[in-house]
Amino acid sequence: MAEHKLANGAARIDFQTEPARYRHWKLTVDGEVATLALDVDENAGLFEGYQLKLNSYDLGVDIELADALQRLRFEHPGVKAVLLRSAKNRVFCAGANIRMLAGASHAHKVNFCKFTNETRNAIEDASRNSGLSFVCVINGTAAGGGYELALAADHIILVDDGSSAVSLPELPLLAVLPGTGGLTRVTDKRRVRRDHADVFCTTEEGVKGKRAVAWRLVDEVVPQSKLDTAATERARERAGRSQRQANGGGVKLTPLQRKFNGDAIDYTCVNVAIDRAGQSATITLHGPDRDAPTNTASLTELGAEFWPLRLARELDDAILHLRNNEFEIGTLIFKSTGDVERVLAYDTFLADNASHWLINEIRQLWKNVLKRIDVTSRSLVTVIEPGSCFAGTLAEVVLACDRSYMLIGQREGDNKPPATIALSALNFGAYPMSNDLTRLQSRFLGEPHRVQVAQERSGEKLEAEDADELGLVTFALDDIDWDDEIRVFMEERTSFSPDALTGMEANLRFGGPETMESKIFARLTAWQNWIFQRPNAVGEDGALKRYGTGQKAAFDMRRV
Repeated sequence: MAEHKLANGAARIDFQTEPARYRHWKLTVDGEVATLALDVDENAGLFEGYQLKLNSYDLGVDIELADALQRLRFEHPGVKAVLLRSAKNRVFCAGANIRMLAGASHAHKVNFCKFTNETRNAIEDASRNSGLSFVCVINGTAAGGGYELALAADHIILVDDGSSAVSLPELPLLAVLPGTGGLTRVTDKRRVRRDHADVFCTTEEGVKGKRAVAWRLVDEVVPQSKLDTAATERARERAGRSQRQANGGGVKLTPLQRKFNGDAIDYTCVNVAIDRAGQSATITLHGPDRDAPTNTASLTELGAEFWPLRLARELDDAILHLRNNEFEIGTLIFKSTGDVERVLAYDTFLADNASHWLINEIRQLWKNVLKRIDVTSRSLVTVIEPGSCFAGTLAEVVLACDRSYMLIGQREGDNKPPATIALSALNFGAYPMSNDLTRLQSRFLGEPHRVQVAQERSGEKLEAEDADELGLVTFALDDIDWDDEIRVFMEERTSFSPDALTGMEANLRFGGPETMESKIFARLTAWQNWIFQRPNAVGEDGALKRYGTGQKAAFDMRRV
Protein backbone atom coordinates (compact mmCIF):
# COMPACT_ATOMS: atom_id res chain seq x y z
CA MET A 1 0.00 0.00 0.00
CA ALA A 2 2.98 2.34 0.29
CA GLU A 3 4.90 1.49 -2.86
CA HIS A 4 4.70 4.99 -4.40
CA LYS A 5 6.83 7.93 -3.34
CA LEU A 6 5.91 11.49 -2.45
CA ALA A 7 7.75 14.53 -3.76
CA ASN A 8 10.00 14.47 -0.67
CA GLY A 9 10.94 10.83 -1.26
CA ALA A 10 8.80 9.41 1.56
CA ALA A 11 6.53 6.44 0.94
CA ARG A 12 2.97 7.42 0.12
CA ILE A 13 0.22 5.87 2.21
CA ASP A 14 -2.33 4.50 -0.25
CA PHE A 15 -5.89 3.94 0.92
CA GLN A 16 -6.86 1.83 -2.10
CA THR A 17 -6.85 -1.95 -1.73
CA GLU A 18 -9.02 -5.00 -2.50
CA PRO A 19 -9.65 -8.41 -0.89
CA ALA A 20 -7.08 -10.17 -3.09
CA ARG A 21 -4.40 -7.90 -1.62
CA TYR A 22 -5.43 -8.14 2.05
CA ARG A 23 -2.63 -9.14 4.41
CA HIS A 24 -4.58 -8.94 7.66
CA TRP A 25 -8.27 -9.71 7.12
CA LYS A 26 -10.19 -12.62 5.63
CA LEU A 27 -13.66 -11.84 4.27
CA THR A 28 -15.98 -14.77 3.59
CA VAL A 29 -19.67 -14.74 2.70
CA ASP A 30 -22.11 -17.53 3.45
CA GLY A 31 -25.59 -16.48 2.36
CA GLU A 32 -26.91 -13.76 4.66
CA VAL A 33 -23.95 -14.00 7.06
CA ALA A 34 -20.42 -12.76 6.35
CA THR A 35 -17.34 -13.31 8.50
CA LEU A 36 -14.55 -10.79 8.90
CA ALA A 37 -11.68 -12.66 10.51
CA LEU A 38 -8.68 -10.73 11.81
CA ASP A 39 -5.47 -12.60 11.01
CA VAL A 40 -2.74 -9.98 11.14
CA ASP A 41 0.50 -10.72 9.30
CA GLU A 42 2.97 -9.55 11.92
CA ASN A 43 5.65 -8.90 9.28
CA ALA A 44 3.42 -6.74 7.07
CA GLY A 45 3.39 -3.45 8.95
CA LEU A 46 2.90 -0.26 7.02
CA PHE A 47 6.34 0.96 8.11
CA GLU A 48 9.56 -0.66 9.29
CA GLY A 49 10.63 -1.00 12.91
CA TYR A 50 7.84 -3.05 14.48
CA GLN A 51 6.03 -6.35 14.24
CA LEU A 52 2.26 -6.62 14.47
CA LYS A 53 2.22 -9.35 17.10
CA LEU A 54 -0.92 -10.63 18.85
CA ASN A 55 -3.23 -9.24 16.16
CA SER A 56 -2.14 -5.71 16.99
CA TYR A 57 -2.80 -3.24 14.23
CA ASP A 58 -1.49 -0.19 12.43
CA LEU A 59 -3.09 2.02 9.79
CA GLY A 60 -2.63 -0.65 7.11
CA VAL A 61 -4.86 -3.07 9.05
CA ASP A 62 -7.60 -0.45 9.30
CA ILE A 63 -7.32 0.47 5.61
CA GLU A 64 -8.23 -3.13 4.81
CA LEU A 65 -11.09 -3.13 7.32
CA ALA A 66 -12.53 0.09 5.85
CA ASP A 67 -12.34 -1.43 2.37
CA ALA A 68 -14.04 -4.63 3.51
CA LEU A 69 -16.90 -2.64 5.05
CA GLN A 70 -17.46 -0.74 1.80
CA ARG A 71 -17.47 -3.98 -0.18
CA LEU A 72 -20.01 -5.54 2.17
CA ARG A 73 -22.27 -2.55 1.59
CA PHE A 74 -21.90 -2.36 -2.20
CA GLU A 75 -20.79 -5.77 -3.46
CA HIS A 76 -22.75 -8.04 -1.10
CA PRO A 77 -26.23 -6.54 -0.66
CA GLY A 78 -27.60 -9.95 0.37
CA VAL A 79 -25.49 -10.00 3.56
CA LYS A 80 -27.47 -9.00 6.64
CA ALA A 81 -25.17 -9.94 9.52
CA VAL A 82 -21.41 -9.90 9.99
CA LEU A 83 -19.35 -11.93 12.44
CA LEU A 84 -16.24 -10.09 13.65
CA ARG A 85 -13.74 -12.54 15.07
CA SER A 86 -10.09 -13.53 15.25
CA ALA A 87 -8.49 -16.23 13.12
CA LYS A 88 -5.79 -16.71 15.77
CA ASN A 89 -6.11 -18.81 18.90
CA ARG A 90 -6.38 -17.21 22.34
CA VAL A 91 -6.22 -13.60 21.14
CA PHE A 92 -8.85 -11.40 19.57
CA CYS A 93 -6.84 -8.19 19.14
CA ALA A 94 -4.15 -6.54 21.25
CA GLY A 95 -5.07 -3.09 19.92
CA ALA A 96 -2.94 -0.46 18.23
CA ASN A 97 0.66 -1.57 17.95
CA ILE A 98 2.65 0.14 20.70
CA ARG A 99 5.99 0.10 18.86
CA MET A 100 4.27 1.77 15.91
CA LEU A 101 2.80 4.46 18.17
CA ALA A 102 6.09 5.04 19.97
CA GLY A 103 7.97 5.54 16.71
CA ALA A 104 5.35 7.44 14.73
CA SER A 105 5.29 11.19 14.26
CA HIS A 106 2.67 13.14 16.18
CA ALA A 107 0.81 13.93 12.96
CA HIS A 108 0.67 10.26 11.97
CA LYS A 109 -0.55 9.19 15.41
CA VAL A 110 -3.40 11.71 15.35
CA ASN A 111 -4.45 10.89 11.79
CA PHE A 112 -4.21 7.17 12.53
CA CYS A 113 -6.61 7.59 15.46
CA LYS A 114 -8.93 9.74 13.35
CA PHE A 115 -9.15 7.21 10.50
CA THR A 116 -9.62 4.37 12.97
CA ASN A 117 -12.46 6.31 14.57
CA GLU A 118 -14.05 6.88 11.18
CA THR A 119 -13.79 3.16 10.44
CA ARG A 120 -15.44 2.23 13.75
CA ASN A 121 -18.14 4.80 12.96
CA ALA A 122 -18.60 3.14 9.57
CA ILE A 123 -19.45 -0.15 11.31
CA GLU A 124 -22.12 1.60 13.37
CA ASP A 125 -23.38 3.52 10.34
CA ALA A 126 -23.77 0.28 8.35
CA SER A 127 -25.77 -1.15 11.22
CA ARG A 128 -27.97 1.93 11.52
CA ASN A 129 -28.53 2.69 7.84
CA SER A 130 -27.79 -0.43 5.79
CA GLY A 131 -29.38 -3.24 7.79
CA LEU A 132 -26.01 -4.85 8.52
CA SER A 133 -25.80 -6.18 12.07
CA PHE A 134 -22.39 -6.91 13.62
CA VAL A 135 -21.69 -9.65 16.17
CA CYS A 136 -18.24 -9.64 17.74
CA VAL A 137 -16.80 -12.90 19.09
CA ILE A 138 -13.97 -12.50 21.62
CA ASN A 139 -11.94 -15.61 22.25
CA GLY A 140 -8.90 -14.49 24.22
CA THR A 141 -7.63 -10.98 24.83
CA ALA A 142 -9.40 -7.89 23.54
CA ALA A 143 -7.22 -5.05 24.75
CA GLY A 144 -7.27 -1.33 23.96
CA GLY A 145 -8.11 -0.81 20.33
CA GLY A 146 -9.08 -4.46 20.11
CA TYR A 147 -11.89 -3.90 22.59
CA GLU A 148 -12.70 -0.64 20.81
CA LEU A 149 -13.28 -2.65 17.64
CA ALA A 150 -15.66 -4.87 19.59
CA LEU A 151 -17.42 -1.79 21.00
CA ALA A 152 -18.42 -0.78 17.47
CA ALA A 153 -20.42 -4.01 17.07
CA ASP A 154 -24.09 -4.48 17.99
CA HIS A 155 -23.55 -7.57 20.14
CA ILE A 156 -20.42 -8.79 21.96
CA ILE A 157 -19.87 -12.42 22.95
CA LEU A 158 -16.98 -13.20 25.33
CA VAL A 159 -15.75 -16.73 25.90
CA ASP A 160 -15.98 -17.74 29.57
CA ASP A 161 -12.75 -19.63 30.09
CA GLY A 162 -11.26 -17.97 33.15
CA SER A 163 -8.68 -15.94 31.22
CA SER A 164 -10.31 -14.16 28.25
CA ALA A 165 -10.96 -10.52 29.11
CA VAL A 166 -11.78 -7.11 27.72
CA SER A 167 -9.67 -4.12 28.73
CA LEU A 168 -8.81 -0.51 28.01
CA PRO A 169 -5.31 -0.41 29.57
CA GLU A 170 -3.99 2.69 27.78
CA LEU A 171 -4.01 4.94 30.84
CA PRO A 172 -2.11 2.67 33.28
CA LEU A 173 0.22 1.18 30.67
CA LEU A 174 0.91 3.98 28.19
CA ALA A 175 -0.22 7.24 29.81
CA VAL A 176 -2.57 7.91 26.89
CA LEU A 177 -6.30 7.39 26.28
CA PRO A 178 -8.27 4.77 24.34
CA GLY A 179 -8.42 7.37 21.59
CA THR A 180 -10.52 5.60 18.99
CA GLY A 181 -13.70 6.25 20.91
CA GLY A 182 -13.26 3.81 23.78
CA LEU A 183 -14.19 6.08 26.69
CA THR A 184 -17.18 7.54 24.86
CA ARG A 185 -18.57 4.22 23.67
CA VAL A 186 -18.23 2.71 27.14
CA THR A 187 -20.32 5.49 28.70
CA ASP A 188 -22.63 6.62 25.89
CA LYS A 189 -23.18 3.42 23.93
CA ARG A 190 -22.73 0.62 26.45
CA ARG A 191 -24.01 2.91 29.25
CA VAL A 192 -21.50 1.56 31.75
CA ARG A 193 -21.77 3.18 35.18
CA ARG A 194 -19.23 5.93 35.78
CA ASP A 195 -17.64 4.23 38.81
CA HIS A 196 -17.43 0.90 37.01
CA ALA A 197 -15.91 2.65 33.98
CA ASP A 198 -13.32 4.29 36.24
CA VAL A 199 -12.27 0.90 37.60
CA PHE A 200 -12.31 -0.69 34.16
CA CYS A 201 -10.18 2.00 32.48
CA THR A 202 -7.51 1.94 35.20
CA THR A 203 -7.16 -1.86 35.46
CA GLU A 204 -4.46 -3.31 33.22
CA GLU A 205 -5.80 -6.86 33.23
CA GLY A 206 -9.35 -5.81 32.36
CA VAL A 207 -12.60 -7.55 33.24
CA LYS A 208 -13.76 -11.06 32.36
CA GLY A 209 -16.62 -13.50 32.79
CA LYS A 210 -19.86 -12.63 34.54
CA ARG A 211 -18.57 -9.28 35.79
CA ALA A 212 -18.06 -8.16 32.17
CA VAL A 213 -21.76 -8.90 31.54
CA ALA A 214 -22.91 -7.34 34.82
CA TRP A 215 -20.98 -4.16 34.06
CA ARG A 216 -22.43 -4.07 30.50
CA LEU A 217 -18.98 -4.38 28.92
CA VAL A 218 -20.16 -7.39 26.87
CA ASP A 219 -23.59 -8.82 26.14
CA GLU A 220 -23.04 -12.47 27.02
CA VAL A 221 -20.42 -14.99 28.04
CA VAL A 222 -20.48 -18.56 26.82
CA PRO A 223 -18.21 -21.55 27.46
CA GLN A 224 -15.61 -22.44 24.86
CA SER A 225 -17.55 -25.56 23.83
CA LYS A 226 -20.58 -23.50 22.81
CA LEU A 227 -18.84 -20.44 21.36
CA ASP A 228 -19.16 -21.21 17.65
CA THR A 229 -22.77 -22.33 18.01
CA ALA A 230 -23.71 -19.20 19.95
CA ALA A 231 -21.97 -16.94 17.43
CA THR A 232 -23.76 -18.55 14.48
CA GLU A 233 -27.11 -18.39 16.24
CA ARG A 234 -26.74 -14.70 17.11
CA ALA A 235 -25.72 -13.83 13.57
CA ARG A 236 -28.68 -15.70 12.08
CA GLU A 237 -31.09 -14.16 14.58
CA ARG A 238 -29.92 -10.69 13.63
CA ALA A 239 -29.98 -11.47 9.92
CA GLY A 240 -33.58 -12.58 10.34
CA ARG A 241 -34.50 -9.21 11.84
CA SER A 242 -32.66 -7.13 9.24
CA GLN A 243 -34.64 -4.75 7.05
CA ARG A 244 -32.00 -4.83 4.31
CA GLN A 245 -33.67 -5.20 0.91
CA ALA A 246 -31.46 -5.91 -2.08
CA ASN A 247 -32.75 -6.22 -5.61
CA GLY A 248 -30.36 -8.13 -7.83
CA GLY A 249 -26.62 -8.49 -7.45
CA GLY A 250 -24.12 -6.09 -5.97
CA VAL A 251 -21.92 -3.50 -7.61
CA LYS A 252 -18.23 -4.22 -8.01
CA LEU A 253 -16.07 -1.44 -6.58
CA THR A 254 -13.53 -1.34 -9.38
CA PRO A 255 -10.13 0.30 -8.76
CA LEU A 256 -10.09 4.08 -8.98
CA GLN A 257 -8.52 5.61 -12.07
CA ARG A 258 -5.77 7.81 -10.64
CA LYS A 259 -2.64 9.47 -11.99
CA PHE A 260 0.01 11.09 -9.81
CA ASN A 261 1.91 13.69 -11.80
CA GLY A 262 4.28 15.72 -9.67
CA ASP A 263 2.11 17.96 -7.52
CA ALA A 264 -1.10 16.99 -9.30
CA ILE A 265 -3.46 14.06 -8.86
CA ASP A 266 -5.94 13.39 -11.65
CA TYR A 267 -8.99 11.19 -11.20
CA THR A 268 -11.90 11.02 -13.63
CA CYS A 269 -14.15 13.40 -11.64
CA VAL A 270 -11.65 15.05 -9.28
CA ASN A 271 -8.42 16.95 -9.82
CA VAL A 272 -6.02 17.95 -7.06
CA ALA A 273 -3.39 20.65 -7.64
CA ILE A 274 -0.89 21.24 -4.84
CA ASP A 275 0.73 24.65 -4.39
CA ARG A 276 3.61 23.95 -2.03
CA ALA A 277 4.76 27.57 -1.86
CA GLY A 278 1.24 28.63 -0.92
CA GLN A 279 0.76 25.61 1.39
CA SER A 280 -2.57 24.87 -0.29
CA ALA A 281 -4.27 22.33 -2.51
CA THR A 282 -7.08 23.06 -4.95
CA ILE A 283 -9.62 20.25 -5.29
CA THR A 284 -11.78 20.60 -8.40
CA LEU A 285 -14.97 18.53 -8.61
CA HIS A 286 -16.33 17.77 -12.07
CA GLY A 287 -20.05 17.53 -12.67
CA PRO A 288 -21.66 14.66 -14.63
CA ASP A 289 -20.82 14.23 -18.31
CA ARG A 290 -24.17 12.61 -19.06
CA ASP A 291 -27.78 13.10 -18.07
CA ALA A 292 -29.17 11.44 -14.96
CA PRO A 293 -30.89 8.06 -15.46
CA THR A 294 -34.67 8.02 -15.75
CA ASN A 295 -35.06 4.75 -13.81
CA THR A 296 -33.03 2.37 -11.64
CA ALA A 297 -32.85 -0.43 -14.23
CA SER A 298 -29.46 0.73 -15.52
CA LEU A 299 -27.80 1.19 -12.13
CA THR A 300 -26.20 -2.23 -11.85
CA GLU A 301 -24.89 -1.91 -15.41
CA LEU A 302 -23.39 1.51 -14.66
CA GLY A 303 -21.92 0.12 -11.45
CA ALA A 304 -19.01 2.06 -9.99
CA GLU A 305 -19.07 4.39 -13.03
CA PHE A 306 -22.37 5.92 -11.89
CA TRP A 307 -21.36 9.56 -11.42
CA PRO A 308 -22.44 10.16 -7.79
CA LEU A 309 -20.71 6.95 -6.67
CA ARG A 310 -17.57 7.57 -8.71
CA LEU A 311 -17.23 11.17 -7.50
CA ALA A 312 -17.77 10.24 -3.84
CA ARG A 313 -15.11 7.51 -3.96
CA GLU A 314 -12.59 9.76 -5.70
CA LEU A 315 -13.19 12.70 -3.38
CA ASP A 316 -12.82 10.42 -0.35
CA ASP A 317 -9.49 9.11 -1.62
CA ALA A 318 -8.23 12.62 -2.36
CA ILE A 319 -9.11 13.85 1.14
CA LEU A 320 -7.42 10.85 2.77
CA HIS A 321 -4.31 11.33 0.65
CA LEU A 322 -3.99 15.01 1.59
CA ARG A 323 -4.77 14.34 5.24
CA ASN A 324 -2.19 11.57 5.68
CA ASN A 325 0.54 12.41 3.17
CA GLU A 326 0.62 16.20 2.91
CA PHE A 327 0.94 17.55 6.44
CA GLU A 328 2.31 20.94 5.34
CA ILE A 329 -0.65 21.66 3.07
CA GLY A 330 -2.75 23.79 5.40
CA THR A 331 -5.60 25.03 3.21
CA LEU A 332 -7.91 23.07 0.92
CA ILE A 333 -9.63 25.13 -1.78
CA PHE A 334 -12.71 23.54 -3.32
CA LYS A 335 -13.80 24.44 -6.85
CA SER A 336 -16.21 22.79 -9.27
CA THR A 337 -17.00 22.77 -12.95
CA GLY A 338 -20.09 21.51 -14.76
CA ASP A 339 -23.78 21.98 -15.42
CA VAL A 340 -25.89 22.93 -12.39
CA GLU A 341 -29.07 21.56 -13.95
CA ARG A 342 -27.50 18.16 -14.49
CA VAL A 343 -26.28 18.00 -10.90
CA LEU A 344 -29.77 18.87 -9.69
CA ALA A 345 -31.24 16.15 -11.93
CA TYR A 346 -28.96 13.57 -10.29
CA ASP A 347 -30.04 14.83 -6.87
CA THR A 348 -33.68 14.43 -7.88
CA PHE A 349 -32.92 10.86 -8.96
CA LEU A 350 -31.19 10.13 -5.62
CA ALA A 351 -34.13 11.63 -3.71
CA ASP A 352 -36.87 9.90 -5.69
CA ASN A 353 -35.25 6.46 -5.41
CA ALA A 354 -34.09 6.61 -1.79
CA SER A 355 -35.59 3.19 -1.04
CA HIS A 356 -33.43 1.43 -3.63
CA TRP A 357 -30.62 -0.38 -1.83
CA LEU A 358 -27.85 1.00 -4.07
CA ILE A 359 -29.13 4.57 -3.96
CA ASN A 360 -29.30 4.28 -0.19
CA GLU A 361 -25.68 3.13 -0.04
CA ILE A 362 -24.54 5.96 -2.33
CA ARG A 363 -26.32 8.50 -0.16
CA GLN A 364 -24.75 6.99 2.98
CA LEU A 365 -21.33 7.11 1.32
CA TRP A 366 -21.77 10.79 0.47
CA LYS A 367 -22.84 11.48 4.05
CA ASN A 368 -19.67 9.86 5.36
CA VAL A 369 -17.36 11.53 2.83
CA LEU A 370 -18.79 14.90 3.83
CA LYS A 371 -18.25 14.01 7.49
CA ARG A 372 -14.66 13.14 6.59
CA ILE A 373 -14.28 16.67 5.23
CA ASP A 374 -15.86 18.11 8.39
CA VAL A 375 -13.24 16.55 10.66
CA THR A 376 -10.21 17.16 8.43
CA SER A 377 -7.74 19.41 10.21
CA ARG A 378 -7.20 21.83 7.35
CA SER A 379 -8.61 25.26 6.62
CA LEU A 380 -11.45 24.69 4.15
CA VAL A 381 -12.58 27.30 1.64
CA THR A 382 -14.87 27.17 -1.40
CA VAL A 383 -14.36 29.40 -4.43
CA ILE A 384 -17.52 29.72 -6.57
CA GLU A 385 -16.81 31.12 -10.03
CA PRO A 386 -18.55 31.12 -13.43
CA GLY A 387 -18.78 27.53 -14.64
CA SER A 388 -19.12 26.12 -11.10
CA CYS A 389 -21.74 23.47 -10.34
CA PHE A 390 -22.13 23.63 -6.56
CA ALA A 391 -25.70 22.36 -6.46
CA GLY A 392 -27.53 20.00 -4.11
CA THR A 393 -25.10 17.36 -2.87
CA LEU A 394 -22.13 19.41 -4.11
CA ALA A 395 -23.48 22.48 -2.30
CA GLU A 396 -22.86 20.52 0.92
CA VAL A 397 -19.14 21.03 0.25
CA VAL A 398 -19.73 24.80 0.33
CA LEU A 399 -21.63 24.49 3.60
CA ALA A 400 -18.90 22.27 5.09
CA CYS A 401 -16.19 24.86 4.51
CA ASP A 402 -14.95 27.46 6.99
CA ARG A 403 -15.48 30.17 4.39
CA SER A 404 -16.88 30.55 0.87
CA TYR A 405 -16.30 33.24 -1.75
CA MET A 406 -18.66 33.75 -4.69
CA LEU A 407 -18.07 35.99 -7.70
CA ILE A 408 -20.76 38.49 -8.61
CA GLY A 409 -21.44 38.51 -12.34
CA GLN A 410 -18.74 37.69 -14.86
CA ARG A 411 -14.99 38.04 -14.99
CA GLU A 412 -13.59 40.51 -17.46
CA GLY A 413 -12.90 38.75 -20.77
CA ASP A 414 -14.79 35.59 -19.73
CA ASN A 415 -17.98 34.71 -21.58
CA LYS A 416 -19.15 32.11 -19.06
CA PRO A 417 -22.51 32.97 -17.47
CA PRO A 418 -22.45 34.25 -13.86
CA ALA A 419 -21.79 31.71 -11.11
CA THR A 420 -24.80 30.12 -9.46
CA ILE A 421 -25.42 27.86 -6.48
CA ALA A 422 -28.54 25.74 -5.96
CA LEU A 423 -30.08 23.69 -3.17
CA SER A 424 -32.03 20.45 -3.52
CA ALA A 425 -34.15 18.23 -1.28
CA LEU A 426 -30.98 16.40 -0.20
CA ASN A 427 -29.67 19.51 1.58
CA PHE A 428 -32.48 19.21 4.13
CA GLY A 429 -31.84 15.89 5.86
CA ALA A 430 -29.94 13.40 3.69
CA TYR A 431 -26.46 14.34 4.91
CA PRO A 432 -26.45 15.05 8.67
CA MET A 433 -23.23 16.06 10.37
CA SER A 434 -21.74 14.34 13.42
CA ASN A 435 -24.00 16.51 15.61
CA ASP A 436 -27.09 15.05 13.85
CA LEU A 437 -27.95 18.44 12.34
CA THR A 438 -27.87 19.29 8.67
CA ARG A 439 -25.17 21.74 7.63
CA LEU A 440 -27.85 24.36 7.04
CA GLN A 441 -29.23 23.82 10.55
CA SER A 442 -25.71 24.10 11.98
CA ARG A 443 -25.15 27.25 9.91
CA PHE A 444 -28.31 28.93 11.17
CA LEU A 445 -28.32 27.86 14.83
CA GLY A 446 -29.12 31.44 15.81
CA GLU A 447 -31.63 31.98 13.01
CA PRO A 448 -33.43 28.67 12.51
CA HIS A 449 -36.17 30.28 10.39
CA ARG A 450 -33.59 30.83 7.65
CA VAL A 451 -33.47 27.10 6.93
CA GLN A 452 -37.12 27.27 5.87
CA VAL A 453 -36.43 30.40 3.82
CA ALA A 454 -33.61 28.58 2.02
CA GLN A 455 -35.81 25.53 1.48
CA GLU A 456 -38.42 27.67 -0.23
CA ARG A 457 -35.78 28.62 -2.81
CA SER A 458 -34.73 25.00 -3.35
CA GLY A 459 -34.15 24.16 -7.00
CA GLU A 460 -33.42 27.76 -8.00
CA LYS A 461 -30.11 28.72 -9.58
CA LEU A 462 -29.05 31.51 -7.23
CA GLU A 463 -26.54 34.11 -8.31
CA ALA A 464 -24.05 35.58 -5.86
CA GLU A 465 -26.11 38.42 -4.38
CA ASP A 466 -29.11 36.13 -3.76
CA ALA A 467 -26.87 33.44 -2.27
CA ASP A 468 -25.30 36.07 -0.01
CA GLU A 469 -28.71 37.35 1.09
CA LEU A 470 -29.81 33.80 1.95
CA GLY A 471 -26.61 33.28 3.98
CA LEU A 472 -25.32 30.45 1.77
CA VAL A 473 -21.91 32.06 1.16
CA THR A 474 -19.54 34.11 3.32
CA PHE A 475 -18.70 36.81 0.79
CA ALA A 476 -20.08 37.83 -2.61
CA LEU A 477 -17.42 39.87 -4.43
CA ASP A 478 -17.23 41.61 -7.78
CA ASP A 479 -14.41 41.14 -10.27
CA ILE A 480 -12.58 44.26 -9.08
CA ASP A 481 -12.06 42.93 -5.53
CA TRP A 482 -11.99 39.20 -6.30
CA ASP A 483 -8.28 38.47 -6.77
CA ASP A 484 -7.14 40.72 -3.92
CA GLU A 485 -9.63 39.29 -1.41
CA ILE A 486 -8.67 35.69 -2.21
CA ARG A 487 -4.97 36.55 -2.05
CA VAL A 488 -5.30 38.31 1.31
CA PHE A 489 -7.24 35.37 2.74
CA MET A 490 -4.58 32.89 1.63
CA GLU A 491 -1.69 35.01 2.91
CA GLU A 492 -3.44 35.52 6.23
CA ARG A 493 -4.12 31.80 6.65
CA THR A 494 -0.50 30.83 6.05
CA SER A 495 0.66 33.43 8.60
CA PHE A 496 -1.30 31.89 11.50
CA SER A 497 -0.22 29.04 13.79
CA PRO A 498 -1.52 25.78 12.30
CA ASP A 499 -2.08 24.41 15.81
CA ALA A 500 -4.29 27.33 16.81
CA LEU A 501 -6.14 27.18 13.47
CA THR A 502 -6.86 23.47 13.93
CA GLY A 503 -8.24 24.11 17.41
CA MET A 504 -10.36 27.06 16.27
CA GLU A 505 -11.79 25.34 13.21
CA ALA A 506 -12.64 22.12 15.01
CA ASN A 507 -14.49 24.07 17.70
CA LEU A 508 -16.43 26.24 15.26
CA ARG A 509 -17.56 23.44 12.95
CA PHE A 510 -19.76 21.58 15.44
CA GLY A 511 -22.17 23.95 17.09
CA GLY A 512 -25.39 22.81 18.70
CA PRO A 513 -26.08 19.49 20.44
CA GLU A 514 -23.50 16.86 21.28
CA THR A 515 -23.79 13.27 20.12
CA MET A 516 -21.59 10.27 20.80
CA GLU A 517 -19.89 10.89 17.46
CA SER A 518 -19.31 14.61 18.00
CA LYS A 519 -17.93 13.87 21.47
CA ILE A 520 -15.42 11.45 20.00
CA PHE A 521 -14.09 13.94 17.46
CA ALA A 522 -14.51 17.24 19.29
CA ARG A 523 -13.64 16.14 22.82
CA LEU A 524 -11.86 12.79 23.06
CA THR A 525 -9.73 13.30 19.94
CA ALA A 526 -8.72 16.76 21.14
CA TRP A 527 -7.62 15.41 24.51
CA GLN A 528 -5.74 12.53 22.93
CA ASN A 529 -4.06 14.99 20.56
CA TRP A 530 -2.83 16.99 23.55
CA ILE A 531 -1.79 13.93 25.59
CA PHE A 532 0.17 12.58 22.61
CA GLN A 533 2.43 15.64 22.91
CA ARG A 534 3.00 15.46 26.67
CA PRO A 535 6.31 14.12 28.02
CA ASN A 536 4.46 11.77 30.39
CA ALA A 537 3.44 9.82 27.29
CA VAL A 538 6.00 10.49 24.56
CA GLY A 539 9.00 12.00 26.37
CA GLU A 540 12.23 10.03 26.69
CA ASP A 541 11.10 8.91 30.15
CA GLY A 542 7.44 8.65 29.14
CA ALA A 543 5.29 5.54 29.22
CA LEU A 544 5.16 4.99 25.45
CA LYS A 545 8.93 5.21 25.13
CA ARG A 546 9.67 2.97 28.10
CA TYR A 547 7.01 0.35 27.44
CA GLY A 548 8.62 -3.09 27.22
CA THR A 549 12.03 -1.92 28.50
CA GLY A 550 11.49 -3.02 32.09
CA GLN A 551 11.79 0.59 33.25
CA LYS A 552 8.87 2.42 34.77
CA ALA A 553 7.86 5.73 33.28
CA ALA A 554 8.90 8.86 35.15
CA PHE A 555 5.90 11.19 35.34
CA ASP A 556 5.73 14.92 35.95
CA MET A 557 3.09 14.73 38.67
CA ARG A 558 1.80 18.30 38.35
CA ARG A 559 -1.84 18.40 37.25
CA VAL A 560 -2.49 20.75 34.32
